[in-house]
Amino acid sequence: MTTSLHIDFVSDVSCPWCAVGLGALETALKNIAPDIQAELRFQPFELNPQMPKEGQDTFEHLNEKYGSTREQQAQMRDVIRARGAEVGFAFSPEGRPRIYNTFDAHRLLHWAELEDVAKQVALKKSLLKAYFTDGQNPSDPEVLVALAAAAGLDAARAREILAGDDYAAETRERERMYTDAGIRSVPAIIINNEHLISGGQPVEVFERALRQIAGAAPQQVVTA
Repeated sequence: MTTSLHIDFVSDVSCPWCAVGLGALETALKNIAPDIQAELRFQPFELNPQMPKEGQDTFEHLNEKYGSTREQQAQMRDVIRARGAEVGFAFSPEGRPRIYNTFDAHRLLHWAELEDVAKQVALKKSLLKAYFTDGQNPSDPEVLVALAAAAGLDAARAREILAGDDYAAETRERERMYTDAGIRSVPAIIINNEHLISGGQPVEVFERALRQIAGAAPQQVVTA
């Protein structure tokens, strides 16, 4: 008997704690397998929906938003980098030079979910690595097309989506659904449409919560 969980991972491509949280969640899921399995889907949330495509200098943006100094931002980068290393995610030591608009990335992720959930997972992880590890621009259509192709998606279709407004309405509707439900910060991990785990929690927190939720969930037989 295997318990199956449905997990909606509400997050943004430009959110460092989302990368940490995803790494911790995936490690927790490995630790509880095969007794507990999960279907993971990524849902859109924009931390900076009004950000222009050319982006904004990271220090300037965080200083305006939170009033943080360069020293405080450097200290937080060290904390995040250490937490990322614990779950196998490598943040660039220099940090991210700019904050970008991520709406087109979310449109591609919506399409990827419709195509193949596994490819959506691959695309999401590639987007996080491209931005936080490799310093690429997640609003650049060429970057997005290349990442979609690397995830096994059709590059020509990805380019066509980015050139138009396909999945824009659907993505905005999803975003509204989660903000209307009270989601104000990410990552927000929603299990079986009922249980919420907030933030980039450590592996043991995810593992304990998933075991508790699975213990209360109906048992489902998973066949090969």
